[in-house]
Amino acid sequence: MNPVTRLAPGFTAAHRQAAGAAAAHRRMLGLLLPVALGLLDAFLVNGARPGSELGVSVAAALALLLRRRLPVTVLAVTLPGMYIGYIWFAPMIALYTVASRRSGNALAVAGAVALALAHYIPYPLGGFVPAADRQGLLDMLDSCVQGAAPAVFGRWTRTRRQLDERVQELTASRHREAELLAERVVATEREQLAREMHDVVAHQVSLISVQAGALQMTCCQDSSRDLARTVRELAVRTLTELRHMVGTLRAGRSAGSGSAAPPRLADLPALTEESGLEVTLDLPGSRSDGGRGGRGGSGGRGGQDGGDRGHAGRDGGSAPRAVLPEAVERAAYRTVQEALTNVRKHAPGAHVRVTVRVCDSGTADARLTVAVRNTPPTAPARVQTYPEGGHGLLGLRERALLLGGACHAGPTADGGFLLTAAFALDG
Repeated sequence: MNPVTRLAPGFTAAHRQAAGAAAAHRRMLGLLLPVALGLLDAFLVNGARPGSELGVSVAAALALLLRRRLPVTVLAVTLPGMYIGYIWFAPMIALYTVASRRSGNALAVAGAVALALAHYIPYPLGGFVPAADRQGLLDMLDSCVQGAAPAVFGRWTRTRRQLDERVQELTASRHREAELLAERVVATEREQLAREMHDVVAHQVSLISVQAGALQMTCCQDSSRDLARTVRELAVRTLTELRHMVGTLRAGRSAGSGSAAPPRLADLPALTEESGLEVTLDLPGSRSDGGRGGRGGSGGRGGQDGGDRGHAGRDGGSAPRAVLPEAVERAAYRTVQEALTNVRKHAPGAHVRVTVRVCDSGTADARLTVAVRNTPPTAPARVQTYPEGGHGLLGLRERALLLGGACHAGPTADGGFLLTAAFALDG
């Protein structure tokens, strides 16, 4: 796996831990700061001399520790602090908490009235008589503003919080709608691609299979008959895989999730045997002279022998492959398949060596490596017209990157060609 992918989970965990610590710090600050303001107000107004005023004021400030759990009770406890101890911060913060955390308006209005009365009526009452003069009106207006301000600000905070939650819900709903629309577009494209593949490719391959079957029945030479039978078997197998791929596209499943078994490393001996090339197959746990496929009719014996050796090597390496992810084995098989196809096209008569190894097993860097090396061509180039390509190696590189690995290809010093690929096993 590439370093960025490997570091991403640790980086995310550290980021979440830091975000959680910051949120806890903000919650603690929001809990203790009002208490500190209330205590400061109590000591500034009443001084440090013990008395009933200071005691009630300190109790009102300390009650703010429970303002989030018991906002109404805390408001009732802090009101005597304003009435007796002449403090402002503790009851105003308690009223703000009630207005911002309770849904009804009645509690906010009742708290504002109680706070205004506690501010307006002095302690002790003595000979208090409300006056209608200028100073009395100013005191009444000041009391009303002081009672209404925290209630209004608390209701505004609650409304803003509800609007933020609604915006988040709408944003999440739009994201879900966009995802559903994207899935619908992808499903439509899959269905269209499946129809095109079935209508065009399946028709052509079916014709190849029919023509090869007719050629097999009419040929007189054994070598030609065997070659026609091989072509027909390959065409039938291609049709089977094509139908599986079409079904996968239509159903929207991932590759390999259908009823047809996906190719694995155990299928490499058969692949090399049917390639028509001279191949040395070296699988995990097998001998170095693993599978050797024959060429043409005369090499049939060698191909069968190579297939047997390949199966022996496959059995010897069954323990490592038992723990390999299915996607990795499928990618390794397709890599070898593409390499053998390129050798048949561009290096006729070349000898091919396929090496598959599990490296750093049991560690975080565990990976499956595939190396396909061919010698320079020894036979004259066949005069055949192949379709314009160039996408095979690009597809192999993309497949390797998706599995946390890499793929490289290039000529060797002796005029041959080397294709290597690595796939991470820890994902």
